Amino acid sequence: MNNGFYAMLFRMKHIKRWGIMHSLIPDYLSTHSLEVAFIAHSLAIVGNTYFGKSYNCDAIAVKAMYHDVPEIFTGDIPTPVKYFSDETKSAYSSVESASLNKLSDMLPNDFRDKYVSYFEHTGEEHTLIKAADRISAYIKCMEEKNYGNREFEIAGERLLLTVKEMKCEEADYFLKHFLEPFGLPIDSIIEKE
Repeated sequence: MNNGFYAMLFRMKHIKRWGIMHSLIPDYLSTHSLEVAFIAHSLAIVGNTYFGKSYNCDAIAVKAMYHDVPEIFTGDIPTPVKYFSDETKSAYSSVESASLNKLSDMLPNDFRDKYVSYFEHTGEEHTLIKAADRISAYIKCMEEKNYGNREFEIAGERLLLTVKEMKCEEADYFLKHFLEPFGLPIDSIIEKE
């Protein structure tokens, strides 16, 4: 039996994101996945604390951590390519499903079902994870811009707009209350606290 699932997960640190853009700060799939998990977890806590939701914050964090595992096989497909047309969206969806199936087949049968549930998210859970993914990408754009890289300006504007268009109150709260320090030097962040 091939139990290569974990070995494949550890390859996420080699998969570079933003391949068609000049990036000053390398961004890898493993780092991005952890950041999305941090943000999705915080969005779930915000929802429970301020908006009367009853999210399973831990489950959302774990699902967010696994949200891009198909990219272990596909690499990071640029958004303009992935969503270029209905045909490319459909093709990518098929490739993504095949990737998840291949990864799932690498797990021992005894707990395959437990992991497969981490790859699935629908409804409000999906919205939070998608918002977290976009916020993470927006923060990347902010960082690049703060270092003088204009390559990410338009992508950042589009990402911020897509987050706002989601009408996700948890994401709106995050943007209002937690985003500003990402543009500050470390000494300013520490002094503000």
